[in-house]
Amino acid sequence: MIVAVASGKGGTGKTTVATNLALVSDGVQFLDCDVEEPNAHLFLRPQIGRRTPVGIPVPQVDEFKCTQCGKCAEACEFNAIVVIREKVLVFPELCHGCGACSYVCPAGAISEVEREIGVVEDGTAHGMEFVQGILHVGEPMATPLIRWEKRLVKPEKTVIVDCSPGTSCPVIEAVRGSDFCLLVTEPTPFGLHDLRLAVEMVRTLAIPMGVVINCADLGDSGVREYCRREGIPVLLEIPLDRRIATAYSRGVPIVEALPEYEAKFRELFQRIGDMVV
Repeated sequence: MIVAVASGKGGTGKTTVATNLALVSDGVQFLDCDVEEPNAHLFLRPQIGRRTPVGIPVPQVDEFKCTQCGKCAEACEFNAIVVIREKVLVFPELCHGCGACSYVCPAGAISEVEREIGVVEDGTAHGMEFVQGILHVGEPMATPLIRWEKRLVKPEKTVIVDCSPGTSCPVIEAVRGSDFCLLVTEPTPFGLHDLRLAVEMVRTLAIPMGVVINCADLGDSGVREYCRREGIPVLLEIPLDRRIATAYSRGVPIVEALPEYEAKFRELFQRIGDMVV
């Protein structure tokens, strides 16, 4: 099965939950799809064996063939190519690599060249397969890199996908195709607000879901009441524990620093498996 670990907001402990869940599971493949700021490696400390550049096709205009007809600009939904007087301007950072401009060009003046946007690294960590995407600084589009990263998913394995925070396009791309989505939140008004958005996103994708409440003994009861009303199971509550915070600051997973949590994460994994079946 493929389990996506997401959150409505950042800082809720999403990567903490994802990495600890992976460490108590057998035959796991771990994908860090938070390509703008991957940090699972800080806890899993993988040995990287391969580093693959990833790019998208962007238009290159042959000025000698171009007739400045403007059909390419009309076809582009993202304003990545415009015609100004007798000049065609291309904005590579806006290009989504769809190829529409070259397809509609009547003069055949547009070809496509590869523009690197990031890299995908894969290796091993704690006996599991580890994959992470790293988007180049300044690149605005994470989705193509996540899509390429998910091509490495091995269906015969249990796959843990660590998503980026929020509900934007990169998160949707990372969650899409999963068998289950685990939403990590905190019991605060801010956490509840963003949890609602995340729940709407997962429901739109028609994926079963459950919730983990981190720092569960803080805040108020709003998150629990919301989950009860919406019929969303709370699968695990993690208290605010100084020992967990200390281990986190040192890059040590909870199940290594506090062995009593291993059984709790194993139970979490089992409950997810029961809900997927």
